Amino acid sequence: MTNVLIIGATGSVGSVTRQYFLDHTDDQLTLMARNTRRLGQLSDRERAVTGSVTGTAALTAALKGQDVVFATLSGNLAGMAKSLVAAMDETGVKRLLFIASMGIYNEIPASVGASGNLATNPMLQGYRNAADVVEASDLNYTVIRPGWFDNGNDTDYQVTKKGEPFGGHDVSRKSIADLVVRLAHDETLGSRDSLGINRK
Repeated sequence: MTNVLIIGATGSVGSVTRQYFLDHTDDQLTLMARNTRRLGQLSDRERAVTGSVTGTAALTAALKGQDVVFATLSGNLAGMAKSLVAAMDETGVKRLLFIASMGIYNEIPASVGASGNLATNPMLQGYRNAADVVEASDLNYTVIRPGWFDNGNDTDYQVTKKGEPFGGHDVSRKSIADLVVRLAHDETLGSRDSLGINRK
């Protein structure tokens, strides 16, 4: 059994990943969100923490006793990443799984659609800045770079490492959840690396 903190648990990826943990593991989940009422009914393996990743007190409380942190955030991502890394250092939690985006390293080849790269899509700069913060930390991190995610029911996906060309344009949220669960249960998988994920 693993203690997992999901930050951004009410978002589209967070909520699918939450359910995937419940369906496929016996892990204990701590669900952090700004509005925990949106979480609905909690199972006996879940607890909710109301707060933001930039709220030091709530974040520190949520981190206590955790083995793994899964962060799927929106907003000022670099600022959030700095707060999270600092709080994890303070509480001694080492394993961080952090959602960014494909294209932040200009790794999308023309065959997939190079217009999705940071060089031509400045909207990705926030994701890149956050990834840079995470990669500069001493945490056992994995940055996850999904393609455009959809509600597909498949877990048929391909993983690429930093420095390799991105493999495809889209991916299901369920596939992201499957990868997160695998990473949460194997601290050597994707250790201090950045993984692209796309549908095969």
